[in-house]
Amino acid sequence: MKSTSEAKQFTALVLAADRGSADPVAAMAGTSCKALVPVAGVPMVCRVVGALQDSEWIDRIVLVGPAQNLLAQDASMTQLLDSASVGWLEPANSPSVSAAQALALQPADRPVLVTTADHALLCREMVDYFLQHAASGGHDFVVAVTPLDTVLARFPGTRRTGIRLRGGPYCGSNLFAFMTEDARRLASFWQRVEQDRKNPRRVIAGALGFTGVLRYLMGRLTLEQALQQLSSKLGVSIGAVIMPFAEAAIDVDSPLDYQMVERFHAQKNQSIPSGS
Repeated sequence: MKSTSEAKQFTALVLAADRGSADPVAAMAGTSCKALVPVAGVPMVCRVVGALQDSEWIDRIVLVGPAQNLLAQDASMTQLLDSASVGWLEPANSPSVSAAQALALQPADRPVLVTTADHALLCREMVDYFLQHAASGGHDFVVAVTPLDTVLARFPGTRRTGIRLRGGPYCGSNLFAFMTEDARRLASFWQRVEQDRKNPRRVIAGALGFTGVLRYLMGRLTLEQALQQLSSKLGVSIGAVIMPFAEAAIDVDSPLDYQMVERFHAQKNQSIPSGS
């Protein structure tokens, strides 16, 4: 393990704008945007920022959204942004465009972690695990994935979109490490993935070609093979970190997700002895 001074090298970008003006989670909670929905009494985005602040790998955090007029309505966000370690940028009209614009403002030699404000179960251990493995892998770009079996064992009945690869399926886990300047060329591909995020077959078809599609449909394509073909197609070395944490694959996309996350925190709080 690196020392704290050596490990603190990443800027973290937190994508915190809604996909649309009528987000169902925000509407259910009666908040101005999803990032500000309270989970166990704490706005989701504050939970994410707290996990990043606790990590020994992060020394700068930038929120990309919500819109400034929404932030002004929440005292906890105003206080958070008064901190010298947390900045803010205006969001674009989609997460991938927001990420691309925010990445372009970071120093070229600075590794960047990108995550989302609805990653409500994110914790320091997940961040440290992912970034330690990403830093040692030698890739330009690294993505976190979690085996669907790991998720279902911890959260039975939850509905997650899994990419069916041999050794999987795998769920995306909303942690992306841009290790080099070359990795930032992936912004355009990310926009395609974003548009087809609920249709992994279409993403595979566009990225891997006919042979890759056949192997994917037959369940013969491994995660490593998929990443190798993506790297060759896109001209960027892409790696993955398989997360051992079921919580890493949980984001709050729906009221059902929100209820599950609330139950998780309620059970966690019940398990903590009073006075500890």
